[in-house]
Amino acid sequence: MGQEFSAASFGRWARATAIALAALALANCSGSNYSSSTDSGERTFRPRYSLGRPYTVNGQTYVPAENPNYRAEGIASWYGPDFHGGPTANGERYDMHGISAAHPTLPLPCYARVTNLENGRSIIVRVNNRGPFAHDRIADLSVGAAKALNFYRKGTAHIRMEYVGRAAIDDSDDEMLLATLRLGTPAPAPSKVRVASAKPFIADASDAKAQRPR
Repeated sequence: MGQEFSAASFGRWARATAIALAALALANCSGSNYSSSTDSGERTFRPRYSLGRPYTVNGQTYVPAENPNYRAEGIASWYGPDFHGGPTANGERYDMHGISAAHPTLPLPCYARVTNLENGRSIIVRVNNRGPFAHDRIADLSVGAAKALNFYRKGTAHIRMEYVGRAAIDDSDDEMLLATLRLGTPAPAPSKVRVASAKPFIADASDAKAQRPR
């Protein structure tokens, strides 16, 4: 009796372990790794350029590509506390107070112009994560970016997203990106020389900045 129970238990454990390893391998291959900040242990961040191979999530296949003409309209949402402090798909540290976004196929990291079509606000964000994987979403923005575009409280917004170009690795560019915030006109492509002395055109553009931890 004891031997039969032990063998059955081992069989169940082996099957569960195989399933867990398969799921982990799929996540690593796809680069889709929203990571919870509740995990224990020391975190190691190794930022890198990442495009990745085609991958499938929830029955839908995504093909990462660098498309200079990328331009899409759809619904954006935001993601925050559950993932704050964890690694992004290209190994950066996710800061929910920063100006960043997750996208299923754009190269990582890169810059993209996001315009809230409901109020005319436009800003350049740093794309450094994969997601969202819902059929009606084209991007997940950080809390800081959602506040800058004034849809944090609402939760979602109808946006236009346009590829701008590759971003530098491990670059602290939140201040520069916040300075690209515009109302009624497209946010300018980021340039450290050009925006160093620029001031945001919107009076409450410091909302996201004010939320950054001190």
